[in-house]
Amino acid sequence: MNTEELVKEWFEKWEKGDFLNLPISENFKHTSPFGTIDGKKAYLDLVKENKDKFLGYVFKLHDAFYEEDKACVRYTAKQSNDFSLDVSEWYYVKDNLIEKIIAYYHIGEIKEERKLSEPE
Repeated sequence: MNTEELVKEWFEKWEKGDFLNLPISENFKHTSPFGTIDGKKAYLDLVKENKDKFLGYVFKLHDAFYEEDKACVRYTAKQSNDFSLDVSEWYYVKDNLIEKIIAYYHIGEIKEERKLSEPE
């Protein structure tokens, strides 16, 4: 299975709610604005404990590029009509499994001191 097929399988498993069969290695590491989760077991345990936040998504992929052992995908994740999240993720592959993901997305309000001023 090539990197593109592997990443597409990742999204298909999530849309079906089949997170126990994600194509991830035992050493899987997921980094996001919330922090880093080390290990497949720790990741799956977190998902099990928070199914309401992880399951029920539909993904619209906007852009992607694939190399032999890594990929980058920009997508929108929608959960019902209430929640939408724009994400860019890097996937790193080893031995036909996803070994690491680094996710970039906005998780909250912009602090007042970081807001842009309107030109006068």
